[in-house]
Amino acid sequence: MKYLLAAAMLAACAAPAQTVGSGSKLPFVYTKWKQFTTENGLPNDHIFAVKSDGPRIWLGTENGLALIDKASGKVKSWTEKDGLPWRVVTGIDVDKKTGDVWLALFGGGLARFSGGRFEHWHQMNSGLVNDVAYGVAVENDNVWVATTAGASRYNTVTREWSVFTEKNAPMEEIWNYGVNYRDGKVHLAVWGSGVLEYDVATGRWKDYLDPDGEMEIDLYRDDGIVHVITTQANYIDKVLWVSTYFGVCRYDGRNWRGYYNKDSGNPSDFNNNLKARSGNEAWFATDKGVGAIMDAATNTWVAYTRDPKSKTGKAVVTRDKTVLETVEMGLNLTHNYILAIDVEDNDVFIATSKGLAWGVGDGYYGGLRERPKALASNGRASK
Repeated sequence: MKYLLAAAMLAACAAPAQTVGSGSKLPFVYTKWKQFTTENGLPNDHIFAVKSDGPRIWLGTENGLALIDKASGKVKSWTEKDGLPWRVVTGIDVDKKTGDVWLALFGGGLARFSGGRFEHWHQMNSGLVNDVAYGVAVENDNVWVATTAGASRYNTVTREWSVFTEKNAPMEEIWNYGVNYRDGKVHLAVWGSGVLEYDVATGRWKDYLDPDGEMEIDLYRDDGIVHVITTQANYIDKVLWVSTYFGVCRYDGRNWRGYYNKDSGNPSDFNNNLKARSGNEAWFATDKGVGAIMDAATNTWVAYTRDPKSKTGKAVVTRDKTVLETVEMGLNLTHNYILAIDVEDNDVFIATSKGLAWGVGDGYYGGLRERPKALASNGRASK
C-alpha cells in the first residue's frame, strides 16, 4: 500500500498535499499548481501584470494582453495587430462597477478595454503626465496612473485630468513605480520618495519615508519604511505593506516592522512587487522566488522557489529564519524571477519572467493551525 501511495503521488505532482506525522502550528502551503506559457497560447512569457477577475485572469505581457478562462484554461490574447494601442502592458486593474479593464502601457500611456474595443490616452491627447506608465488603479469614478514623471488621475464621469508631481505633492522624486487603492486611500510607491498616501475624502497627502535618511543601510531598525526606493504599497485591514529593492516592511498605524532575507523567510531583499491578502498575510515578488509572510505576529513565512535544473519546486516554511518544514513538489513556479502577484479567494497568481504560475488553494486557511506536516509530492514526509 505504501508503494502504491508513493507511486500515485509521484505521478500526480500537482495534487493537493496530504498530511502525515505529528501536529504543529503551521501555515497553509500551496502544493497544487497550474502553469501557463506561450505553449498554452500566451502572446509572451514575460509577464509584468496579473489581475484575477472572478472567472478570468488578465495578464499584461511584453508583447500583448492575455485572458485566461479559469474553467476551461483557454487563452485569448490581443496584440497591436488586434487593436491593442501598445505592445507592452505593465499594469492592469478592473472596474468592478463597469467591468472595464484598465491598462498601464510602458511607453504607450493608458488604455481602456471595454466591449471588445480599446480606448487610448497619451500625452498628446490627454492630461497624462507621461507615457511610460508602470501601474494603474481604479478609485471610485477615478483611474490613477503611476508614471516616470508623476501620477495622473482621470475622472471617467467628468473626463477631467489631475496631475500630481513635486509641485503639488510631497514627491522628492517623481518616478512612480506602483499605485494601489483600497479603503479610501490611494498609495503611490515612488522611487526615492518612499510611499505617498492620498486620502480621498480630504484630498490631503501624507508621506512615509525612512527617518534615518541613509540610502546604504537601515541605520535604526523599525523606525519607518526600510528604504525610500519603493516598488509597491498595499493598504488592507488598516495595515500598510511596502516592498522595496532593499527589503519589505509592515506598518499597523503605530509600529513599523522591517523584514530582510537575513532574519525572515523572504528569499531576497530585491522585491519587484507585492500583494497583501490581509493585515497578517502578504506575498512578495522577488528576484529569487516568492516570499509569503503567512503570520506577521510570529514572523512565519513560506518561500516558493524553482530548481532551474530539475524544473521541480519546493516550499520552505520558516519562523524567525528557523526552518520548520520543507515541502518538495513536482512543479510550482515557472521561473524564480517574479514580477507581480495577485490573490483572489483561495488562489494565488504569480507573474514571472517565464510565464504564469497559478496556485490552487484547496483547503486554504489564514494564519496558523495545528496540522501534521505536509506530505511531499515524492511521497515522503516533508522535512
